[in-house]
Amino acid sequence: MPRASRKRAAATTTDMWNSKKKRNASSGSGLSSSLSGINEAAAEKMFVEIADPDDPSTATMEGIFTLGEKLDMDATEDIRILVLLWKMNIRDKPSQMSKQEWLQGCSTLQADSWDKFRNLIPSLDTGFLDQSDFKDFYKFCFTFSRQGTHKSLDKELTLALLKLVLGAGDRVPKERLESFTTFLEQDSSQYTHINLDQWASFLDFCLEVQDLSTYDESTSAWPVMIDEYVEYMEEQQKAKK
Repeated sequence: MPRASRKRAAATTTDMWNSKKKRNASSGSGLSSSLSGINEAAAEKMFVEIADPDDPSTATMEGIFTLGEKLDMDATEDIRILVLLWKMNIRDKPSQMSKQEWLQGCSTLQADSWDKFRNLIPSLDTGFLDQSDFKDFYKFCFTFSRQGTHKSLDKELTLALLKLVLGAGDRVPKERLESFTTFLEQDSSQYTHINLDQWASFLDFCLEVQDLSTYDESTSAWPVMIDEYVEYMEEQQKAKK
């Protein structure tokens, strides 16, 4: 999670939201039968170490920061924490995870000790994700970073998250990411908040439109934000001549 979000996430009580990809997780006595290959008691003990003292069934962002510390990672700036949460399918509520999700995730990853989790760290590099998985992960980063019932991210958090998720590797050219964040940072920019469609469209646009000179706004089906970004880039090019 970006550093810009830590204070807000720790102080905010998130509300229930219904995820389109919510799993039908088991509860009560049925949970044990759905776990396999792990020591459930050991996994539960691990969760106690990161759970909210006021709600032992939930780990808030403070608990996720603690998880990062136990894995020798800074959860405010290490993308691998988000990859780990994505692989554990932590989707029920933004900015937190439930005990059930944790136990199911431990079973999925076959990890019931901190050492086993540390052994997973090399596999959390986003470079190992194919394009389809990366797109799903990219959307997860947005939905997980939301606060409560909010459907959008504010500009500050959006910029920090873009740099965290796309800043490493070569999914998106460095110049494209830098120019887009500069476009959003302008004082005159109307985009004080970004919704999921805008967030997802930027990645799709980068993957599908390599050369901006081939972009035709008249036949474009992209969000208006993308049209305005291309116009901004054209103005920048003219100013250089």
